[in-house]
Amino acid sequence: MYQFGIQTKGDFASVVDKTVAALKEEGFGVLVDLDIAATLKEKLDLDKRPYRILGACNPPLANKALEAEPDIGLLLPCNVIVREQEDGSIRVAFMDPAAVMSLVEGNEVADLAQEVRTRLQRVADALSA
Repeated sequence: MYQFGIQTKGDFASVVDKTVAALKEEGFGVLVDLDIAATLKEKLDLDKRPYRILGACNPPLANKALEAEPDIGLLLPCNVIVREQEDGSIRVAFMDPAAVMSLVEGNEVADLAQEVRTRLQRVADALSA
């Protein structure tokens, strides 16, 4: 699988805020925050359920990955989605860096990917609590 995640209930904006805060606790900043529903409304006049893509980055780990493989930026940042489902629940899903980074050869990148995955799993766990 290329992702893992959790289901939760609550106000969409609050879940986004909690996700950003939990990411921060694990050393991630959000570099990009794409509001997909707003973009589709603006560009295509489509009404969609709330859907955000957060581009999360842990600078020290990203730096190590870039030192090990300069072109790895093609696989960065770690995407996290927060989306409202049909039943009104909220899904928070994380790109699995171990799966994505398996495209890159080398143990150093694999070790970093596992560390990032562990941190993201802790974010998921914090949101589940």
